[in-house]
Amino acid sequence: MKTDVTRVMVEEHKLILRMIALVEKNTALLEAGRFRHWQFYLDAVDFIRNYADRYHHAKEEDVLFVELIRNGMPEKNSPIEAMHMEHEQGRAHVRAVEEAAQKALAGEPGQGAVIAEHARGYAELLRGHIAKEDDILYPLAERVLPEEVRPGMLAAYEQAEARTPGLEEKYRLMVEGYEAQAAV
Repeated sequence: MKTDVTRVMVEEHKLILRMIALVEKNTALLEAGRFRHWQFYLDAVDFIRNYADRYHHAKEEDVLFVELIRNGMPEKNSPIEAMHMEHEQGRAHVRAVEEAAQKALAGEPGQGAVIAEHARGYAELLRGHIAKEDDILYPLAERVLPEEVRPGMLAAYEQAEARTPGLEEKYRLMVEGYEAQAAV
């Protein structure tokens, strides 16, 4: 039995998808004129940047993708290049949401439409992106990565997590708090 080196990322995707569901729900309310909680979008940006991008991608981009390339997957014209491109597209949406939410908090009118456009764009991109990783790239990684590199990968994941103690719990609690508000 091979050591599973993608399960941790699949688990992290679950929390990311819970935040995406909140973004989608609140954006639908925003578009219906029933949501003006701009701080939610700044909190979502914080979650995405620190949990999805720094915490999760530290494992994915800096460990998993590197090992896949070391073990024969091309860096260019490959699933890895496609995932990197989608990560960058997501970051562009996040920057636009942050800028518009800050303007909205400062009282600048018309920012709701900008927030909605980029929040929706990010959510759609991420749902598809996560499906490709969970259903295609990760199973491929589990098939091709040799057992001898796997313990080192798990150690590298632990080192990445140790650089940000308490971060996973902080963002899980944030998501749970917004889920509780949404249920009311």
